[in-house]
Amino acid sequence: IGITLGLSLPAALVNVLASVPIAYRMRGQFRGKRLLTIVLVVPITLGTVLTAQGLLNFLGPAGWFNKVLTGLGLAAEPVQLVNNYWGVFFSLVITGFPFAFLLILSYLSGIDPTLEQAAATLGADWRQRFRRITLPLLAPGLATTFCLAFVLAFSVFPSAVLVGNPAGETRVLALAAYQAAYEQYDYSLASAIAMVMGAVELLVIAVVLLWRSRLYAGSTGGKG
Repeated sequence: IGITLGLSLPAALVNVLASVPIAYRMRGQFRGKRLLTIVLVVPITLGTVLTAQGLLNFLGPAGWFNKVLTGLGLAAEPVQLVNNYWGVFFSLVITGFPFAFLLILSYLSGIDPTLEQAAATLGADWRQRFRRITLPLLAPGLATTFCLAFVLAFSVFPSAVLVGNPAGETRVLALAAYQAAYEQYDYSLASAIAMVMGAVELLVIAVVLLWRSRLYAGSTGGKG
């Protein structure tokens, strides 16, 4: 459980936190918005296998990243960024960010911009407007996005095998359930692991939704 939560919670948090400032900036109309949106959601089309292969090629011991580090003298030997925790973490961030970004952007677009304009006329700077108006109204979207991103990351399986260490630090619950069912043929154990996964997911989601209800209970359009 600890390994799976140690991967899924940080990955979901990074995806949500990285999505908010980008989506906040992209609410308005500016040149190149459509192109930037396409670039940000391209990882959706790659799939887990292709993303893992790219990470192995670019972040592996013989990849360009390590070649640059060693070439510049920043590292005496290649840095291990795949076939361990970080390989799976990077894969979860790359594949999960587009979903989080699109959801946050849709929620931000639904917030009435006149609320911030009214606050600006009263002397509130952008930080105060974001903290007092946008963030509370965005709370339902943040909670929903985090829950979906967490569930997506919590059920990680291909990444843990392709760019992780299945026998060690990235032996996640989904992998343990698969091994119990199809390698050990212990279906009772596999079912028990699946039930534990479901219970943990429900617990995390309940905590997030409780936080959401305490922060704000109203309409995202500010009319409730």
